[in-house]
Amino acid sequence: MSGHGNTAVDERIGSGLKSRTKHALNDEFLRKAVAFTTDKLKNGRLQAMDTFGDWEAWRERGRAIRSHTIANLDYYLGQFADNVVQGGGNVYFCKEGKDAVRTFMDIAERNKAKLVAKGKSMVSEEIHLNQELEKKGIEAIETDLGEYILQLARETPSHLIIPAIHKNKQQIAELFTDASGEHFEPETKVLAEYARKKLRNYFLEADIGLTGCNFGVAESGSITLVSNEGNGRMVSTLPKVHVVVMGMERLVPTFEDLEVVLNLLARSATGQKLTTYTSILTGPRASGDLDGPEELHVIILDNGRSEQLGDPIFQEVLNCIRCAACLNVCPVYRHVGGHTYGSVYSGPIGAVLTPLLQQDMKEAGTLAYASSLCGACYEACPVKIPLHDMLVHLRHRKVKMKLTSLPERIAFKSYQTIFGNIKLYKLATKSAYYMQKPLVRDGMIKAGPPPLSGWTQSRFMPMLPKQSFRDKWGALQQELASRRKEGGKR
Repeated sequence: MSGHGNTAVDERIGSGLKSRTKHALNDEFLRKAVAFTTDKLKNGRLQAMDTFGDWEAWRERGRAIRSHTIANLDYYLGQFADNVVQGGGNVYFCKEGKDAVRTFMDIAERNKAKLVAKGKSMVSEEIHLNQELEKKGIEAIETDLGEYILQLARETPSHLIIPAIHKNKQQIAELFTDASGEHFEPETKVLAEYARKKLRNYFLEADIGLTGCNFGVAESGSITLVSNEGNGRMVSTLPKVHVVVMGMERLVPTFEDLEVVLNLLARSATGQKLTTYTSILTGPRASGDLDGPEELHVIILDNGRSEQLGDPIFQEVLNCIRCAACLNVCPVYRHVGGHTYGSVYSGPIGAVLTPLLQQDMKEAGTLAYASSLCGACYEACPVKIPLHDMLVHLRHRKVKMKLTSLPERIAFKSYQTIFGNIKLYKLATKSAYYMQKPLVRDGMIKAGPPPLSGWTQSRFMPMLPKQSFRDKWGALQQELASRRKEGGKR
Protein backbone atom coordinates (compact mmCIF):
# COMPACT_ATOMS: atom_id res chain seq x y z
CA MET A 1 0.00 0.00 0.00
CA SER A 2 3.01 2.26 0.26
CA GLY A 3 2.98 3.93 -3.15
CA HIS A 4 0.69 6.19 -5.08
CA GLY A 5 0.47 4.09 -8.19
CA ASN A 6 -1.38 5.43 -11.20
CA THR A 7 -0.44 2.57 -13.53
CA ALA A 8 -3.97 1.21 -13.46
CA VAL A 9 -5.36 4.63 -14.24
CA ASP A 10 -3.05 5.06 -17.23
CA GLU A 11 -4.00 1.67 -18.63
CA ARG A 12 -7.67 2.51 -18.33
CA ILE A 13 -7.72 6.00 -19.85
CA GLY A 14 -4.58 6.10 -21.97
CA SER A 15 -1.40 8.05 -21.44
CA GLY A 16 -1.96 10.92 -23.89
CA LEU A 17 -3.42 14.30 -23.01
CA LYS A 18 -6.36 13.83 -25.39
CA SER A 19 -7.20 10.41 -23.95
CA ARG A 20 -7.07 11.71 -20.38
CA THR A 21 -9.15 14.76 -21.32
CA LYS A 22 -11.83 12.64 -22.99
CA HIS A 23 -12.03 10.40 -19.93
CA ALA A 24 -12.40 13.39 -17.59
CA LEU A 25 -15.06 15.06 -19.74
CA ASN A 26 -17.11 11.86 -19.64
CA ASP A 27 -16.93 11.68 -15.83
CA GLU A 28 -19.93 13.77 -14.76
CA PHE A 29 -19.27 13.39 -11.02
CA LEU A 30 -15.66 14.52 -11.36
CA ARG A 31 -16.69 17.61 -13.31
CA LYS A 32 -19.34 18.58 -10.76
CA ALA A 33 -17.07 17.90 -7.79
CA VAL A 34 -14.16 19.89 -9.21
CA ALA A 35 -16.39 22.81 -10.23
CA PHE A 36 -18.12 22.91 -6.81
CA THR A 37 -14.89 22.83 -4.81
CA THR A 38 -12.93 25.24 -6.96
CA ASP A 39 -15.88 27.66 -6.84
CA LYS A 40 -15.82 27.48 -3.05
CA LEU A 41 -12.07 28.09 -2.91
CA LYS A 42 -12.22 30.89 -5.47
CA ASN A 43 -15.02 32.68 -3.60
CA GLY A 44 -13.15 32.29 -0.32
CA ARG A 45 -10.12 33.96 -1.88
CA LEU A 46 -12.22 36.85 -3.21
CA GLN A 47 -13.82 37.44 0.19
CA ALA A 48 -10.42 37.34 1.89
CA MET A 49 -9.08 39.88 -0.60
CA ASP A 50 -11.96 42.28 0.13
CA THR A 51 -11.33 42.24 3.88
CA PHE A 52 -7.54 42.30 3.72
CA GLY A 53 -6.93 45.83 2.54
CA ASP A 54 -4.83 46.77 -0.47
CA TRP A 55 -4.52 43.32 -2.03
CA GLU A 56 -2.58 44.58 -5.05
CA ALA A 57 0.06 46.11 -2.76
CA TRP A 58 0.43 42.75 -0.99
CA ARG A 59 0.69 40.96 -4.34
CA GLU A 60 3.41 43.32 -5.46
CA ARG A 61 5.27 42.85 -2.18
CA GLY A 62 4.99 39.08 -2.54
CA ARG A 63 6.26 39.23 -6.13
CA ALA A 64 9.20 41.39 -5.05
CA ILE A 65 10.16 39.00 -2.22
CA ARG A 66 10.02 35.92 -4.40
CA SER A 67 11.79 37.57 -7.36
CA HIS A 68 14.57 38.86 -5.11
CA THR A 69 15.00 35.44 -3.51
CA ILE A 70 15.20 33.60 -6.82
CA ALA A 71 17.57 36.20 -8.31
CA ASN A 72 19.91 35.61 -5.34
CA LEU A 73 19.11 31.95 -4.78
CA ASP A 74 22.73 30.80 -4.48
CA TYR A 75 23.33 33.20 -1.58
CA TYR A 76 20.14 32.29 0.29
CA LEU A 77 20.64 28.55 -0.22
CA GLY A 78 24.10 28.85 1.31
CA GLN A 79 22.82 30.92 4.22
CA PHE A 80 19.94 28.52 4.84
CA ALA A 81 22.16 25.42 4.71
CA ASP A 82 24.75 26.96 7.05
CA ASN A 83 22.08 27.81 9.61
CA VAL A 84 20.48 24.35 9.43
CA VAL A 85 23.88 22.76 10.13
CA GLN A 86 24.66 25.23 12.92
CA GLY A 87 21.32 24.28 14.48
CA GLY A 88 22.26 20.60 14.53
CA GLY A 89 20.70 19.45 11.28
CA ASN A 90 22.09 17.92 8.11
CA VAL A 91 21.72 19.26 4.57
CA TYR A 92 22.02 17.41 1.26
CA PHE A 93 21.95 19.08 -2.16
CA CYS A 94 20.62 16.74 -4.85
CA LYS A 95 20.85 17.47 -8.56
CA GLU A 96 18.26 14.95 -9.74
CA GLY A 97 15.33 13.06 -8.29
CA LYS A 98 17.26 9.80 -8.20
CA ASP A 99 19.93 11.49 -6.08
CA ALA A 100 17.29 12.61 -3.57
CA VAL A 101 15.82 9.10 -3.44
CA ARG A 102 19.28 7.61 -2.88
CA THR A 103 19.97 10.10 -0.09
CA PHE A 104 16.71 9.25 1.65
CA MET A 105 17.45 5.52 1.30
CA ASP A 106 20.85 6.03 2.95
CA ILE A 107 19.20 7.79 5.89
CA ALA A 108 16.60 5.03 6.17
CA GLU A 109 19.27 2.31 6.02
CA ARG A 110 21.37 3.94 8.76
CA ASN A 111 18.29 4.07 10.98
CA LYS A 112 17.09 0.58 9.98
CA ALA A 113 13.75 2.13 9.09
CA LYS A 114 10.78 -0.03 8.19
CA LEU A 115 7.98 2.51 8.54
CA VAL A 116 7.88 6.09 7.23
CA ALA A 117 5.04 8.42 8.24
CA LYS A 118 4.60 11.11 5.59
CA GLY A 119 3.19 14.59 5.81
CA LYS A 120 2.05 16.28 2.61
CA SER A 121 4.97 16.58 0.19
CA MET A 122 4.61 17.42 -3.49
CA VAL A 123 8.34 17.00 -4.04
CA SER A 124 8.26 13.39 -2.80
CA GLU A 125 5.50 12.81 -5.38
CA GLU A 126 7.68 14.46 -8.01
CA ILE A 127 10.55 12.01 -7.41
CA HIS A 128 8.24 8.96 -6.96
CA LEU A 129 9.67 8.30 -3.51
CA ASN A 130 6.82 6.06 -2.32
CA GLN A 131 7.31 3.64 -5.18
CA GLU A 132 11.05 3.43 -4.52
CA LEU A 133 10.48 2.79 -0.82
CA GLU A 134 8.04 0.04 -1.68
CA LYS A 135 10.71 -1.68 -3.78
CA LYS A 136 13.02 -1.67 -0.75
CA GLY A 137 10.36 -3.16 1.53
CA ILE A 138 9.89 0.09 3.48
CA GLU A 139 6.29 1.01 4.21
CA ALA A 140 5.42 4.66 3.61
CA ILE A 141 2.08 5.89 4.93
CA GLU A 142 0.48 9.15 3.83
CA THR A 143 -0.97 10.82 6.94
CA ASP A 144 -2.68 13.76 5.24
CA LEU A 145 -6.29 12.53 5.00
CA GLY A 146 -6.69 13.33 1.31
CA GLU A 147 -3.34 11.75 0.47
CA TYR A 148 -4.20 8.69 2.59
CA ILE A 149 -7.46 8.24 0.67
CA LEU A 150 -5.59 8.40 -2.64
CA GLN A 151 -2.95 6.00 -1.38
CA LEU A 152 -5.68 3.42 -0.69
CA ALA A 153 -7.07 4.07 -4.18
CA ARG A 154 -3.55 3.93 -5.66
CA GLU A 155 -4.06 7.28 -7.37
CA THR A 156 -2.08 10.49 -7.59
CA PRO A 157 -3.29 13.89 -6.28
CA SER A 158 -5.81 15.78 -8.39
CA HIS A 159 -5.27 19.21 -6.78
CA LEU A 160 -2.28 20.88 -5.16
CA ILE A 161 -3.97 21.52 -1.81
CA ILE A 162 -7.07 19.27 -1.93
CA PRO A 163 -5.62 16.08 -3.41
CA ALA A 164 -8.83 14.01 -3.25
CA ILE A 165 -11.05 16.70 -4.76
CA HIS A 166 -12.56 14.11 -7.12
CA LYS A 167 -13.67 11.61 -4.45
CA ASN A 168 -17.09 11.55 -2.73
CA LYS A 169 -18.05 10.12 0.67
CA GLN A 170 -19.44 6.91 -0.82
CA GLN A 171 -16.18 6.19 -2.64
CA ILE A 172 -14.15 6.95 0.49
CA ALA A 173 -16.37 4.68 2.60
CA GLU A 174 -15.81 1.85 0.12
CA LEU A 175 -12.02 2.37 0.24
CA PHE A 176 -12.00 2.31 4.06
CA THR A 177 -14.24 -0.78 4.06
CA ASP A 178 -11.91 -2.65 1.70
CA ALA A 179 -8.82 -1.63 3.67
CA SER A 180 -10.16 -2.51 7.13
CA GLY A 181 -12.65 -5.30 6.58
CA GLU A 182 -15.21 -3.27 8.53
CA HIS A 183 -18.31 -1.68 7.02
CA PHE A 184 -18.44 2.12 6.97
CA GLU A 185 -21.38 4.36 6.20
CA PRO A 186 -20.62 7.38 3.97
CA GLU A 187 -20.77 9.84 6.87
CA THR A 188 -18.02 12.42 7.37
CA LYS A 189 -17.71 12.02 11.16
CA VAL A 190 -17.54 8.22 10.94
CA LEU A 191 -14.91 8.26 8.19
CA ALA A 192 -12.79 10.94 9.89
CA GLU A 193 -12.87 9.05 13.19
CA TYR A 194 -11.64 5.86 11.53
CA ALA A 195 -8.81 7.70 9.77
CA ARG A 196 -7.83 9.47 13.01
CA LYS A 197 -7.54 6.21 14.95
CA LYS A 198 -5.81 4.38 12.12
CA LEU A 199 -3.21 7.05 11.45
CA ARG A 200 -2.41 7.74 15.12
CA ASN A 201 -0.66 4.38 15.39
CA TYR A 202 1.56 5.25 12.44
CA PHE A 203 2.67 8.48 14.12
CA LEU A 204 3.70 6.54 17.20
CA GLU A 205 5.37 3.62 15.41
CA ALA A 206 7.16 5.37 12.54
CA ASP A 207 10.95 5.23 12.38
CA ILE A 208 11.10 8.31 10.15
CA GLY A 209 8.77 11.27 9.70
CA LEU A 210 8.92 12.85 6.25
CA THR A 211 7.53 16.26 5.33
CA GLY A 212 7.77 18.80 2.60
CA CYS A 213 8.60 22.43 3.25
CA ASN A 214 6.33 25.35 2.45
CA PHE A 215 9.08 27.86 3.14
CA GLY A 216 12.61 27.67 4.47
CA VAL A 217 13.76 30.80 6.33
CA ALA A 218 17.33 31.56 5.27
CA GLU A 219 18.24 33.80 8.23
CA SER A 220 17.57 31.03 10.78
CA GLY A 221 17.56 27.71 8.91
CA SER A 222 13.94 27.17 9.95
CA ILE A 223 11.42 24.92 8.20
CA THR A 224 7.87 26.25 7.87
CA LEU A 225 4.97 23.84 7.45
CA VAL A 226 1.35 24.90 6.94
CA SER A 227 -1.59 22.55 7.20
CA ASN A 228 -5.24 22.35 8.14
CA GLU A 229 -4.66 18.98 9.78
CA GLY A 230 -2.45 18.21 12.77
CA ASN A 231 -0.54 15.45 10.99
CA GLY A 232 2.31 17.77 10.01
CA ARG A 233 3.20 18.42 13.63
CA MET A 234 2.84 14.74 14.59
CA VAL A 235 5.07 13.58 11.73
CA SER A 236 7.75 16.18 12.46
CA THR A 237 7.92 15.71 16.24
CA LEU A 238 7.08 12.10 17.22
CA PRO A 239 9.47 9.97 15.07
CA LYS A 240 13.10 10.13 16.18
CA VAL A 241 14.19 11.12 12.65
CA HIS A 242 12.65 13.98 10.64
CA VAL A 243 13.50 14.21 6.95
CA VAL A 244 12.47 17.30 4.96
CA VAL A 245 12.34 17.08 1.16
CA MET A 246 12.14 20.53 -0.43
CA GLY A 247 12.55 22.18 -3.79
CA MET A 248 15.56 24.47 -3.92
CA GLU A 249 13.37 27.52 -4.60
CA ARG A 250 11.24 27.17 -1.43
CA LEU A 251 13.05 29.92 0.51
CA VAL A 252 12.42 33.37 1.93
CA PRO A 253 15.24 35.53 3.30
CA THR A 254 13.72 36.63 6.65
CA PHE A 255 10.83 36.13 9.06
CA GLU A 256 9.50 39.51 7.94
CA ASP A 257 9.26 38.11 4.40
CA LEU A 258 7.69 34.92 5.78
CA GLU A 259 4.84 36.96 7.26
CA VAL A 260 3.99 38.34 3.83
CA VAL A 261 4.01 35.04 1.94
CA LEU A 262 2.08 33.20 4.67
CA ASN A 263 -0.66 35.81 4.50
CA LEU A 264 -0.76 35.52 0.72
CA LEU A 265 -0.67 31.71 0.78
CA ALA A 266 -3.57 31.13 3.16
CA ARG A 267 -5.87 33.71 1.61
CA SER A 268 -5.10 32.64 -1.95
CA ALA A 269 -5.42 28.92 -1.23
CA THR A 270 -8.52 28.65 0.96
CA GLY A 271 -9.60 32.16 1.94
CA GLN A 272 -8.36 31.70 5.51
CA LYS A 273 -6.46 34.39 7.39
CA LEU A 274 -3.92 31.71 8.33
CA THR A 275 -3.98 27.97 7.98
CA THR A 276 -5.06 26.05 11.10
CA TYR A 277 -1.54 24.84 11.82
CA THR A 278 1.52 26.93 11.00
CA SER A 279 4.66 25.23 12.34
CA ILE A 280 8.14 26.73 12.33
CA LEU A 281 10.81 24.14 13.11
CA THR A 282 14.45 25.00 13.79
CA GLY A 283 16.88 22.13 14.20
CA PRO A 284 16.38 18.76 15.94
CA ARG A 285 15.43 18.36 19.59
CA ALA A 286 17.72 20.35 21.88
CA SER A 287 18.57 19.65 25.49
CA GLY A 288 15.53 20.51 27.57
CA ASP A 289 13.02 20.27 24.71
CA LEU A 290 9.92 18.23 25.50
CA ASP A 291 9.49 16.91 21.98
CA GLY A 292 11.04 16.89 18.53
CA PRO A 293 13.21 14.52 16.51
CA GLU A 294 16.68 13.42 17.51
CA GLU A 295 17.86 13.91 13.92
CA LEU A 296 16.92 16.47 11.26
CA HIS A 297 17.84 15.90 7.63
CA VAL A 298 17.01 18.44 4.89
CA ILE A 299 17.16 17.18 1.29
CA ILE A 300 17.22 20.11 -1.17
CA LEU A 301 16.24 19.14 -4.71
CA ASP A 302 17.16 20.80 -7.99
CA ASN A 303 15.62 18.45 -10.58
CA GLY A 304 15.53 20.98 -13.42
CA ARG A 305 14.87 24.09 -11.34
CA SER A 306 18.33 25.59 -11.81
CA GLU A 307 17.83 25.37 -15.59
CA GLN A 308 15.29 28.20 -15.28
CA LEU A 309 17.63 30.56 -13.43
CA GLY A 310 18.67 33.43 -15.64
CA ASP A 311 15.96 32.69 -18.19
CA PRO A 312 14.19 36.02 -18.89
CA ILE A 313 10.91 34.23 -19.62
CA PHE A 314 10.71 31.28 -17.25
CA GLN A 315 12.70 32.24 -14.13
CA GLU A 316 9.55 33.69 -12.55
CA VAL A 317 7.89 30.27 -12.49
CA LEU A 318 10.12 29.53 -9.48
CA ASN A 319 8.29 32.31 -7.60
CA CYS A 320 5.29 29.98 -7.14
CA ILE A 321 4.16 29.50 -3.52
CA ARG A 322 1.90 26.49 -4.35
CA CYS A 323 -1.39 28.11 -3.35
CA ALA A 324 -3.32 26.57 -6.29
CA ALA A 325 -5.26 29.80 -6.89
CA CYS A 326 -4.54 29.43 -10.61
CA LEU A 327 -6.20 25.99 -10.65
CA ASN A 328 -9.36 27.31 -9.01
CA VAL A 329 -9.98 29.95 -11.68
CA CYS A 330 -8.74 28.08 -14.75
CA PRO A 331 -11.65 27.21 -17.11
CA VAL A 332 -9.72 24.19 -18.39
CA TYR A 333 -8.79 22.71 -15.00
CA ARG A 334 -12.33 23.25 -13.71
CA HIS A 335 -13.64 20.95 -16.46
CA VAL A 336 -11.10 18.14 -16.34
CA GLY A 337 -9.43 18.04 -12.91
CA GLY A 338 -5.80 17.30 -12.12
CA HIS A 339 -5.27 13.76 -13.42
CA THR A 340 -5.70 14.96 -17.00
CA TYR A 341 -2.34 16.72 -16.75
CA GLY A 342 -0.49 13.46 -16.10
CA SER A 343 1.79 15.16 -13.57
CA VAL A 344 1.93 15.84 -9.85
CA TYR A 345 1.66 19.55 -10.74
CA SER A 346 -1.63 20.30 -12.49
CA GLY A 347 -3.50 23.35 -13.73
CA PRO A 348 -1.79 26.37 -15.30
CA ILE A 349 1.27 26.13 -13.01
CA GLY A 350 1.60 22.45 -13.87
CA ALA A 351 1.28 23.12 -17.60
CA VAL A 352 4.32 25.41 -17.33
CA LEU A 353 6.32 23.71 -14.59
CA THR A 354 6.07 20.09 -15.75
CA PRO A 355 7.77 20.43 -19.17
CA LEU A 356 10.43 22.71 -17.66
CA LEU A 357 11.31 20.36 -14.79
CA GLN A 358 11.13 17.24 -16.92
CA GLN A 359 12.86 19.03 -19.81
CA ASP A 360 10.43 17.22 -22.06
CA MET A 361 8.78 19.27 -24.77
CA LYS A 362 7.60 16.32 -26.85
CA GLU A 363 5.06 14.91 -24.39
CA ALA A 364 4.88 17.26 -21.39
CA GLY A 365 5.11 20.26 -23.71
CA THR A 366 1.65 19.37 -25.00
CA LEU A 367 0.24 20.66 -21.70
CA ALA A 368 0.85 24.20 -22.93
CA TYR A 369 -2.13 23.70 -25.24
CA ALA A 370 -4.44 22.89 -22.30
CA SER A 371 -5.22 26.57 -21.84
CA SER A 372 -7.53 29.22 -23.19
CA LEU A 373 -4.82 31.87 -22.56
CA CYS A 374 -7.49 33.97 -20.83
CA GLY A 375 -5.06 35.27 -18.19
CA ALA A 376 -7.29 34.38 -15.22
CA CYS A 377 -4.35 32.53 -13.67
CA TYR A 378 -2.25 35.70 -13.65
CA GLU A 379 -5.06 37.75 -12.10
CA ALA A 380 -5.41 35.17 -9.29
CA CYS A 381 -1.70 34.54 -8.68
CA PRO A 382 -0.63 36.17 -5.39
CA VAL A 383 2.92 36.70 -6.69
CA LYS A 384 1.90 37.78 -10.20
CA ILE A 385 3.47 35.00 -12.28
CA PRO A 386 2.53 35.61 -15.97
CA LEU A 387 1.64 31.98 -16.64
CA HIS A 388 -0.42 32.78 -19.74
CA ASP A 389 2.62 34.42 -21.38
CA MET A 390 4.80 31.45 -20.44
CA LEU A 391 2.31 29.05 -22.02
CA VAL A 392 2.57 30.97 -25.29
CA HIS A 393 6.37 30.78 -25.15
CA LEU A 394 6.22 27.04 -24.47
CA ARG A 395 4.02 26.60 -27.54
CA HIS A 396 6.54 28.62 -29.53
CA ARG A 397 9.37 26.45 -28.20
CA LYS A 398 7.53 23.30 -29.25
CA VAL A 399 7.01 24.71 -32.74
CA LYS A 400 10.64 25.80 -33.06
CA MET A 401 11.73 22.29 -32.06
CA LYS A 402 9.45 20.91 -34.81
CA LEU A 403 7.61 18.73 -32.31
CA THR A 404 4.15 19.59 -33.55
CA SER A 405 2.34 17.16 -35.86
CA LEU A 406 2.86 17.22 -39.61
CA PRO A 407 -0.80 18.15 -40.35
CA GLU A 408 -0.48 21.08 -37.93
CA ARG A 409 2.71 22.31 -39.56
CA ILE A 410 1.10 22.04 -43.01
CA ALA A 411 -2.02 23.87 -41.78
CA PHE A 412 -0.06 26.80 -40.36
CA LYS A 413 2.21 26.97 -43.39
CA SER A 414 -0.92 27.24 -45.53
CA TYR A 415 -2.30 29.87 -43.16
CA GLN A 416 0.92 31.88 -43.54
CA THR A 417 0.76 31.64 -47.31
CA ILE A 418 -2.91 32.61 -47.59
CA PHE A 419 -2.77 35.50 -45.12
CA GLY A 420 0.38 36.79 -46.78
CA ASN A 421 -1.28 37.15 -50.18
CA ILE A 422 -4.38 39.36 -50.53
CA LYS A 423 -5.64 37.55 -53.65
CA LEU A 424 -5.36 34.13 -52.02
CA TYR A 425 -6.99 35.51 -48.86
CA LYS A 426 -10.01 36.82 -50.78
CA LEU A 427 -10.33 33.58 -52.70
CA ALA A 428 -10.12 31.52 -49.49
CA THR A 429 -12.76 33.56 -47.63
CA LYS A 430 -15.17 33.37 -50.55
CA SER A 431 -14.58 29.65 -51.00
CA ALA A 432 -15.09 28.94 -47.28
CA TYR A 433 -18.76 29.96 -47.48
CA TYR A 434 -19.52 27.27 -50.04
CA MET A 435 -17.22 24.63 -48.51
CA GLN A 436 -18.99 24.84 -45.14
CA LYS A 437 -22.47 24.09 -46.51
CA PRO A 438 -22.37 20.28 -45.97
CA LEU A 439 -21.63 20.91 -42.27
CA VAL A 440 -24.29 23.57 -41.54
CA ARG A 441 -27.46 22.71 -39.65
CA ASP A 442 -29.94 25.46 -38.69
CA GLY A 443 -27.38 28.18 -39.33
CA MET A 444 -24.71 26.53 -37.15
CA ILE A 445 -21.78 24.19 -37.73
CA LYS A 446 -22.55 21.42 -35.24
CA ALA A 447 -20.21 18.69 -36.44
CA GLY A 448 -17.31 18.15 -38.77
CA PRO A 449 -14.22 16.10 -39.55
CA PRO A 450 -10.97 16.48 -37.53
CA PRO A 451 -9.66 18.88 -36.45
CA LEU A 452 -12.99 20.71 -36.53
CA SER A 453 -14.60 17.89 -34.54
CA GLY A 454 -12.45 18.82 -31.56
CA TRP A 455 -14.26 22.16 -31.41
CA THR A 456 -17.79 20.97 -32.19
CA GLN A 457 -17.59 18.14 -29.65
CA SER A 458 -18.63 20.57 -26.91
CA ARG A 459 -19.75 23.74 -28.72
CA PHE A 460 -21.31 25.05 -31.93
CA MET A 461 -19.78 27.42 -34.45
CA PRO A 462 -21.83 30.03 -36.34
CA MET A 463 -21.73 29.60 -40.09
CA LEU A 464 -19.71 32.01 -42.18
CA PRO A 465 -21.86 34.70 -43.86
CA LYS A 466 -22.12 34.84 -47.62
CA GLN A 467 -20.86 38.40 -47.64
CA SER A 468 -17.82 39.26 -45.53
CA PHE A 469 -17.46 42.46 -43.50
CA ARG A 470 -14.80 43.61 -45.95
CA ASP A 471 -17.26 43.20 -48.86
CA LYS A 472 -20.05 44.88 -46.90
CA TRP A 473 -17.78 47.77 -46.05
CA GLY A 474 -16.79 48.23 -49.67
CA ALA A 475 -20.45 48.19 -50.76
CA LEU A 476 -21.34 50.68 -48.02
CA GLN A 477 -18.57 53.03 -49.11
CA GLN A 478 -19.78 52.87 -52.69
CA GLU A 479 -23.34 53.59 -51.56
CA LEU A 480 -22.24 56.59 -49.51
CA ALA A 481 -20.15 57.92 -52.38
CA SER A 482 -23.14 57.53 -54.70
CA ARG A 483 -25.41 59.43 -52.31
CA ARG A 484 -22.92 62.29 -51.99
CA LYS A 485 -22.65 62.46 -55.77
CA GLU A 486 -26.43 62.64 -56.16
CA GLY A 487 -26.67 65.26 -53.39
CA GLY A 488 -24.06 67.39 -55.13
CA LYS A 489 -26.01 67.33 -58.38
CA ARG A 490 -29.13 68.69 -56.64
